[in-house]
Amino acid sequence: MGARFKERMLRLILPALSVLGAAALLAPLPLAAQAQSRAGGWQVERTPLQREIADQVSRELRPFYAARQFQPLWLNEFGRPSGAASMLMHHLRTAQFDGIDSARLGFPKLARLVERARRGDREDIAEAEVELSAAFAAYVRSMRAADHDKMIYESAALAPVVPTPRAALETAAQADALEYYIAEMRWMHPLYAPLREAMEDRRLSETQRRQIWTNLARIRAIPAMPQGRHILVDAASARLWMYEDGKPVDSMKVVVGKPELQTPMMAGFIRHAIVNPYWNVPEDLVRNSIAVNVLDQGIRYLRGGGYEVFSDWRGGTKIDPTTVDWHAVREGRSKVYVRQLPGGSNFMGKVKFEFPNAQGIYLHDTPDKHLLREDARQFSSGCVRLEDAARLHRWLMGTPLPTRLRGDAEQQVPLPEMVPVYITYLTALPEGQTIAFHDDVYGRDGIQLAAVDSDRARADRP
Repeated sequence: MGARFKERMLRLILPALSVLGAAALLAPLPLAAQAQSRAGGWQVERTPLQREIADQVSRELRPFYAARQFQPLWLNEFGRPSGAASMLMHHLRTAQFDGIDSARLGFPKLARLVERARRGDREDIAEAEVELSAAFAAYVRSMRAADHDKMIYESAALAPVVPTPRAALETAAQADALEYYIAEMRWMHPLYAPLREAMEDRRLSETQRRQIWTNLARIRAIPAMPQGRHILVDAASARLWMYEDGKPVDSMKVVVGKPELQTPMMAGFIRHAIVNPYWNVPEDLVRNSIAVNVLDQGIRYLRGGGYEVFSDWRGGTKIDPTTVDWHAVREGRSKVYVRQLPGGSNFMGKVKFEFPNAQGIYLHDTPDKHLLREDARQFSSGCVRLEDAARLHRWLMGTPLPTRLRGDAEQQVPLPEMVPVYITYLTALPEGQTIAFHDDVYGRDGIQLAAVDSDRARADRP
């Protein structure tokens, strides 16, 4: 973590210190429990404060404290709050930024308890200690349980998990530095804390703050992912990031859906790559693009583009395109299925990466590289076109993208392990030490949109 970030965190907790006292940051946490040798072995001897915590802790939090011999997590033996406690109090005081009423978390009462604990009475210290833990667990659980209805999840395993109070506390207690764990809100996706911090930047306008608030809700739909790999695609900035163990390791430009064919917010598991793919043309594009071009240019348009016409996707009969009533197809009175052969100008390029979804959305290569030079890159029919599909293939598969294949048919290659992909829409996004604001090209910031309707299910949307 950089020095500038640490300085910003210090500035953020100063309002909390007005309640908790300026010495809070300097207060050390207790040392490990004292131990004495008895009967040839080692037995923990509880301090008076540990005994008081054992007496006051609730049944729900008792297993957590018992596992740590009832040592305090937030306060020292003199009732002074640690830096982590001060940062937690700041988060709770400003919980409206997270869509949570701080009163529901008991912040006013908690502030009084923490202040009273500074007098040094063990009962007061123990009460404030256990209430801090209860408030932290409730805060984490509330953030993880936020409304995610605009994100389409392939599986519930891709949604943020609401931990038990004990699990939330144990994860925090096991952090290398609790203060930084709380300051960086590591129970959330790494993008969350920097964006939330900007809500307190007085240089921002009220419009910008509302925009940030809207985008915080979108990030709450993405889990923290502190371990393993995942892919994040942002349709607003038209960019993709590859994450490993909670940190971005690579990034590239992408082309996403145009405003009238928006790329939905969704999550899935990438299971395999399709090398040398066919393009199965979506039904609406057959009607609104293929049929229109055939009527305008004749059957040669199909031959020149490498298109084939079928009666059905699965085992359908190949149809002579000259026998098709293309006017009826254009008007929606007749239906045919069209696919484009691999290679050449195929809209899928050399490879596509699939994750199951009813919307027909994939990540894929593209022959139209010139579109990637544009600043605004919302040009596709919904799918995500990759700037460097070969680079993503190497990262996902651990091997280079094959340059030559036997035969012309597509090949399905399973990934060594499934990799989650999250497609979101962030019109406000942390970028270095600042917040980058992007145009609301999909018009989602000012209106409530339901998840993309299931009747948008298509074949492959380029």
